Amino acid sequence: MNVILRWLLEMLQRFTRTLDWPLLGALVALMCIGLAVLHSATNQNMAMVMSQGSRFVVGLGAMWGLSRIPAVQLRRFTPAAYVASLLPLVAVLFMGTGRSGQHWLNLGVFYMQPAELMKLSLPMMAAWWLGQQPTPPRLGTIAIAAGIIGLPTGLILLQPDLGTAVLVASGGVFALYLAGLSWWWFVGGAAAAAVAVPAAWFWYFQQYQKDRILTFLDPESDPLGTGWNIIQSKIAIGSGGLTGQGWGDGSQSHLNYVPEHTTDFIFAVLSEEFGWFGVVVVLALYLFIVGRCLWIASEARDGFSRLLVGSLGLALFVYVIVNGGMISGLLPVVGVPMPLLSFGGTAAVSLLAGFGVVMAVQASGTRRR
Repeated sequence: MNVILRWLLEMLQRFTRTLDWPLLGALVALMCIGLAVLHSATNQNMAMVMSQGSRFVVGLGAMWGLSRIPAVQLRRFTPAAYVASLLPLVAVLFMGTGRSGQHWLNLGVFYMQPAELMKLSLPMMAAWWLGQQPTPPRLGTIAIAAGIIGLPTGLILLQPDLGTAVLVASGGVFALYLAGLSWWWFVGGAAAAAVAVPAAWFWYFQQYQKDRILTFLDPESDPLGTGWNIIQSKIAIGSGGLTGQGWGDGSQSHLNYVPEHTTDFIFAVLSEEFGWFGVVVVLALYLFIVGRCLWIASEARDGFSRLLVGSLGLALFVYVIVNGGMISGLLPVVGVPMPLLSFGGTAAVSLLAGFGVVMAVQASGTRRR
């Protein structure tokens, strides 16, 4: 019996040696919280909870598989992964579906959002290019990096999906920042974006996007129309108070006042039912994950690994900030889910796959001192 147990333990260690347990623990905690909030938000709809749980299992499988690939191999396959991720972005423009654009591909068994693939492959490609260049990056290096970032971002803008385009681009921008690009470049980019806003308002923004921006500026101007979503979300957050109304007892969400309460606005449900304490716990988990990624990045052996892991961690920070700002009225509503809390398959799987890459870097060892 002891021999069998020893063999089983050895096999378990062999199959799990590439996993980063502190990071995995925080991710699993977030997934459990997400399933609990989803259970309440759906009025105990176990079919949706089981569906999301199965997606988490697929994502964990992808994370484990990617964690076992050495960072050197990941770097080698990065250009092919980047090109392979571009193809669905082109296909969705011709065969896509969605309520306010062409964001999804119907694959028969499930729907896939191609833009989610770029949340991993774009930072990988940006890190692949910048990691082999001198630091700080020169003008030619910056120009090629801008093309790497701009091509998929432009394709996503054509869907049109401004929110996801900004999030996808952020992964590449963070790689540039970590590569040593001067702050003046980012200030100049922000200024150029500000100058382009009036033109985008007339030539790019759809009417629903204009309504979201106007509602952000003055949600009370149409409280029963375009302002309804954000007003009800803020009421839900405020009614949670310090300790919340209790799991399953959120009046705003269960009376269907909170819109999209299983997807984009699920954090409002958590705030109402678990209050300030629940919000702090969830935000602390996110901060721990970001911090763990930055620590792994600082210990990475090479430039590719350092830039990739750092940009993935900081991109997660942006996702949380954008969704949190959106539901609390600090940012316009852009349809961005809260990572591992919102109901959705492609986003959860791609995010967990990204953390598999982070674990692969950690398993590849640290740099020599």
